[in-house]
Amino acid sequence: MALFHSYEKNLYRIANTYVKNSNDTYDVIQETAYRTYEKLPELRNPQYFKTWITKITINCALDTIRKNKKMIIMEPEKVSTKAYYDLDIPLKITVEQLLDRLNEKERTIIVLRFYYALSFKEISEQLDIPYGTTKSLSYRALKKLKYFANKQELQ
Repeated sequence: MALFHSYEKNLYRIANTYVKNSNDTYDVIQETAYRTYEKLPELRNPQYFKTWITKITINCALDTIRKNKKMIIMEPEKVSTKAYYDLDIPLKITVEQLLDRLNEKERTIIVLRFYYALSFKEISEQLDIPYGTTKSLSYRALKKLKYFANKQELQ
């Protein structure tokens, strides 16, 4: 478990990129630790531990997102928009909002490529998809992000 703790901060950032709330992020990290401990005997190549544990974290985060989508909120929180109109600064779209417009696979590739500076080869190994597919999904996602950002600027 000492090896797990050495990657914990990095795993927290990955999980938080997906679930976007600290309670769910801690749940993802706990589930990652559990799955890591449970599946450790199945790890064939110890030199790929970081890649393996990152993939487990992403899968746990996606599982949490799917689980939360199934939940029904009985009384939605009412948000006043008056506060937004009182601000003197224009509202801008954030990178997080742009990433939310991508599908799961595209978002994962963009996060791994630019946030964690992984190569296309490393990403393809982590996600278990062909190298060429990784590149094409990355370029397609970047094109979508550019389109969404330009569309938002015009509004």
